[in-house]
Amino acid sequence: MKTAFTILILVSTQTIAQQQFDYVMYHVPTGWGIDTKRTDVVQLTVMDTNDGTYAMAGIYPSQQGLSSASENFNQAWEQIAQQTVSVTSQPQLNQVVNQNGWQIISGSTSFKDRNTAGWVWQVVATQQARYIAVILVTNSNKYQATIDQFIQSLKFLPLAAEVTSKTTVQPISSQSYSFQTTNFDDGWSATAEPDFVTVTKGNLKVLVHYPNAQADAYNSVLRDGLATAWSVLVAPRYTNIRNLEVKPIQSWESVSFASADGIEKASGKQFHIVLFKKHYSNGNGRYLEFVSPNKQTYDNEFVPYHNDEFGWDKNVNMQYRNKFAVAATDLTGTWGASDYASLSYYYVNGGGYAGATATSLAHIFTFNPNGTYQSDHAGASGVVGNQKFSRQVYNGKFSSNNWTLTLTNRFQGETENFACQFEAVKGGRILLLTDKLGTVYTLAKRQ
Repeated sequence: MKTAFTILILVSTQTIAQQQFDYVMYHVPTGWGIDTKRTDVVQLTVMDTNDGTYAMAGIYPSQQGLSSASENFNQAWEQIAQQTVSVTSQPQLNQVVNQNGWQIISGSTSFKDRNTAGWVWQVVATQQARYIAVILVTNSNKYQATIDQFIQSLKFLPLAAEVTSKTTVQPISSQSYSFQTTNFDDGWSATAEPDFVTVTKGNLKVLVHYPNAQADAYNSVLRDGLATAWSVLVAPRYTNIRNLEVKPIQSWESVSFASADGIEKASGKQFHIVLFKKHYSNGNGRYLEFVSPNKQTYDNEFVPYHNDEFGWDKNVNMQYRNKFAVAATDLTGTWGASDYASLSYYYVNGGGYAGATATSLAHIFTFNPNGTYQSDHAGASGVVGNQKFSRQVYNGKFSSNNWTLTLTNRFQGETENFACQFEAVKGGRILLLTDKLGTVYTLAKRQ
């Protein structure tokens, strides 16, 4: 395997389809899975259960750093690369490259973790004391060409460009879906729109905002993060904003709450606006924008402000209105999901590295126009370097009845029913399947 890669290829004029996260354009390698549960980081993985090889890539959002590109590279190396794998040697650096105002430093080195040996790469782009880090790891040189192609696909946009989250490009956006509206039994209706789902009942409206890298970015000062979210998600659509109150509640699962009165640009009407988010520890919270004729109407229907992290269920539950039925014709193609988790150990005496355990899962569902399907489920777990691998492939027929997906010839030939629904995201849909044991598959369309 090469000891370093050439970052000069970042300026290549290739024509492959690219996707955007934050200020980075990139291409998902064929066969690689994307973790659709993460909105803060783009996490891509590929794994071969036959020989135990893998490769991973992570794109981290821009963050405040230092003015020096080399200092940002060193900081990212300590905080990301060295926390990902056991690295003992310093990276071999390449020549600094300038692109759209970014100073780009790259480097790579080998690592060894018990019986596993491989390579780790890092690309760090710096501009105006902000930096973006990209990390790649593999334990096999058979992924070298793919990693080179991935690096070739990277393009750093000017700092003034509009940023997006990874879910704005997943899944493929060219498909139209059978169900654009859901009518709930309690009188609420949800409609998928380009930037959010609009949920309405009478003169009330709730916007369930799609994940947004800038609005959802972690900020240790909750008030500052909420102010950013307001300026990104709410302010551009209103004029004459007044009576603005920013009242976050700091706790284990914090609450963001801001309210104001303003005139909606699209309709010219005056509304009372509340921006709300429950910051769940698993990252599932969504920004909700409550739009009502006045404050009293909001207070009567939803939860008035109170300085406590508990008691917000009626507000929070509106985010689950991002729910749409599934027609069999909507499923045609390949849908996939992957997940990865690791735990590193260190000796109490001396602090030396004592190895790591990791678990990787990948699920691929392919639905064909003739009503047949194939699903491929692969996994690896255990001590890194000595993991146990498993794989199960099913073939059969499928059918969908709006909220239920039926697959034949599953475990021991049995027919299995899944609760199914689409969740709208910017540019397409995420497919959620839940089996009888409560296992949820969060699948993005790959092709």
